[in-house]
Amino acid sequence: MPNLPNYSRRQILTATGLSAGSAGLGLLPGSLVAAEPVDEKSRGLRNPWIYHFKIGDIDAWSISDGHMKFRQGLKLMYPESERDAMAELLKQQSEPLDYIPLYINVLVIKKGKEVAVFDAGFGGEENSWKGWFHAGLKKIGIKPDEVTATFLSHGHVDHIQGFVADGKPAFKNAALYVTPEEFNFWRAKNPDFSLTKRNPKSIPGMVAQAREALEILSPNKQLTKVGSSLLGGAVTIENGFGHTPGHALYRIKSGDDELLHIVDLVHHHLLMFQDPHWSIGLDNIPKLAVETRKKVFAQAAAQQTRTYGFHLPFPGLGHVGKQGAGYQWIPERLTWD
Repeated sequence: MPNLPNYSRRQILTATGLSAGSAGLGLLPGSLVAAEPVDEKSRGLRNPWIYHFKIGDIDAWSISDGHMKFRQGLKLMYPESERDAMAELLKQQSEPLDYIPLYINVLVIKKGKEVAVFDAGFGGEENSWKGWFHAGLKKIGIKPDEVTATFLSHGHVDHIQGFVADGKPAFKNAALYVTPEEFNFWRAKNPDFSLTKRNPKSIPGMVAQAREALEILSPNKQLTKVGSSLLGGAVTIENGFGHTPGHALYRIKSGDDELLHIVDLVHHHLLMFQDPHWSIGLDNIPKLAVETRKKVFAQAAAQQTRTYGFHLPFPGLGHVGKQGAGYQWIPERLTWD
């Protein structure tokens, strides 16, 4: 655990929802820990968590929902035979070995009267290390009732729970677009986790949490197939299958500009780019996740596509570049309006 002198373990689990949240990520309680907390008195001095940019004529924001740590470190990465090589890469780049950072970046776009949210983070009450998204939405002047479209890439807790508030849809006027493969997977009597590296003891809690959220959101759902074009052609659903059976990617276009949202195709800015075969134990269908990653990386690098990642270092914007037999993440230089 990080040094948290003012918090008991029970308080941390309660405040962050980790007893449920860890299960929602397919982890055992305590395997996901908060980043170092910020003194609540200095909340007004919080590091930047909202970043505005443009996609052609579309206004876009990356809003951080927080930052946590997978304390298993490389024990969460596969194949096991490659962990020494992974460790050497991290050492070369002065990256920590005792945890994998977990960034939570929520993409919001505004096109005319349309306001869209792509996944919504952990939700719940805001604290010093998570739950910042709804505060960020308020900061940029968007009210929940003004959101017209929501996109759920997959049913993991850090993506779906922010769409629910007090047992109701957080964005009551917005359609929820989700692939039929993803929706049906979580609603199945016995979802298939036979290929995942997750701890099997954590799976029942993860499934229960996803089902509960989907039940609440069901009246708003619009089952949307890969290839569907929405918001007047601004958003296209693409195949990101593997991390979950119906994991969606999103291509957002305006004029000659575009942004590819790769969501959970990667969970680390070095490891999965250096070698796309390296994968995280959270993937539901590991081999398919690798094949999808290889295909998307190759296309994005060849076309120099501007890219956005849900778990890449904030604000999650950059490009995929070719590097030897693998790739590299090239973060975008930040600009200020």
